[in-house]
Amino acid sequence: MTHAMLKGSNVPIKATAVRAVLRWTPGQGVPDVDASALLLGPDGRVRSDEDFVFYNQPRHPSGKVWRLGKKRVTEGLTDTIQTDLAGMAAEVSRVLLVASADDVSFDQIPALRILLHDAADADGEPLAYFDVKPETGAETALICGELYRRGDGWKFRALGEGYSNGLVGLATDFGISVDESEGAGEAEPDAPASVPLPPEQTTVQPAATQPAAAPTATQPTAQPGYGYPPQAPASVPAPQPAYGYPGPTAAQPAGAGPGPAYGYPQPIAPVPDPNFRLPPQGPQFLGR
Repeated sequence: MTHAMLKGSNVPIKATAVRAVLRWTPGQGVPDVDASALLLGPDGRVRSDEDFVFYNQPRHPSGKVWRLGKKRVTEGLTDTIQTDLAGMAAEVSRVLLVASADDVSFDQIPALRILLHDAADADGEPLAYFDVKPETGAETALICGELYRRGDGWKFRALGEGYSNGLVGLATDFGISVDESEGAGEAEPDAPASVPLPPEQTTVQPAATQPAAAPTATQPTAQPGYGYPPQAPASVPAPQPAYGYPGPTAAQPAGAGPGPAYGYPQPIAPVPDPNFRLPPQGPQFLGR
């Protein structure tokens, strides 16, 4: 049987482990809701900061309380805290079940409800539920209910008590040391805007380390001497011979004969005849 609870009412819990499910209706402009738990000692305060189970510390060191996380169901969105009541340390007298909305007031969150389930019966009907209605609408954190010891057993009480200073204010009120510079649930600072890189510039090396320029095939052109025609660069090829006419010849080394003349037979040097004799001289050549 499911108990529909009113604010301040309580019901006994026979289950040894329970799931406290926060459920709300999402929509445009509806903030997200986070479930948290605080384990309190007999003095109504936490024993240490480890007794605060929330999104940045989703599991208690004892392993008896942990956050299952968000889930979408037919009725809306949920966030769940599971508690092992049978294994809870004797010095823990209460477990507060908390909802927070990241500095957004709960008057913007429709149909907020907490449902208590037997953890051993995953598909069973809830043991109890409580529709949480903020008193002023300005609350940004709410204690939806609490699990508390009564004799040898446990009970659940519907509360709906709100805090206008968010999860930080609520946690501090029960002895949690909160670094407000970090702020539970606060948005991270905007990342710095990217700065465009400066245009790439050529790096000039010192003369001592600058590599020598590679030699190029083309030699620099000689400057003309004034009053004389400019010389052709050495890289200009020599003109080809015109067929049928002798072409210009390169200078021959000393003692070398003339080169061949294209289109004409090469002259042959005369060979002296060993039997050659001058003819006899006539009287006209004799001295008088």
